[in-house]
Amino acid sequence: MPYDSRVPSLLPEPEKISIVHADVELPVTFLRSSRARRVSLRVDPARQRIVLIAPLRLSHATAVGFATAQAGWIAARLKRLPARRPFLDGAEVPLFGVAHRIRHRPDARGTVWLDGQEIHVAGRPEYLPRRLRDWLTAELRRRLVPLVHAKAERVQRPVKKIGVRDGRSRWGSCGPDGSLSFSWRLVFAPPEVLDYLVAHEVAHLVHMNHSARFWAQARALCEGPIEPPQAWLKKNGEILLQYGG
Repeated sequence: MPYDSRVPSLLPEPEKISIVHADVELPVTFLRSSRARRVSLRVDPARQRIVLIAPLRLSHATAVGFATAQAGWIAARLKRLPARRPFLDGAEVPLFGVAHRIRHRPDARGTVWLDGQEIHVAGRPEYLPRRLRDWLTAELRRRLVPLVHAKAERVQRPVKKIGVRDGRSRWGSCGPDGSLSFSWRLVFAPPEVLDYLVAHEVAHLVHMNHSARFWAQARALCEGPIEPPQAWLKKNGEILLQYGG
């Protein structure tokens, strides 16, 4: 059973079902998709779940039967789901690839500040995750925005908007109107990975495909070879989704 973390556009109202394997009930999220042409299983590491996706007209029994036949695969993938790494006092997070320690400062004024390789977060403990995420998002934008504009200027293409979102299936995207969007979790990745992804999306301003011309443009925009950051993402991409859970 192939692994694919990209969950397609789905209809609302997911259903929680259980698949039994070796006398153990395995949780599976059942979703119907208007885009699906066949029943399939997907791993959604960001939400820590296995997703059973079925076309609208496929019977419920047939879809569940497919999942039951793949019970061994489901069990193996559930065991391999990455553990979450919540934002807590004393926890470690990589800021642009460099390890930093979170320090909760309930007695201090302000919000979040950097001191060496420590990130200090003021205020009550329940505010720490949101304040830290907001600060990390701002740090990403601080590097991301000038990088996007610099590369867009090289290809002489306008950028309508630069968005930062909670990307769970794609690290970046480029809309036909020239709007670019990136996952806030790229704040954890090394600078060369961010550079590659910006080069990738800016190249889409010129070529809205993955043709040979697109890849030539992406390589030209990237500050270094594209293979190392591609390999890094393939190996470590799921880890980026663990932080802040």
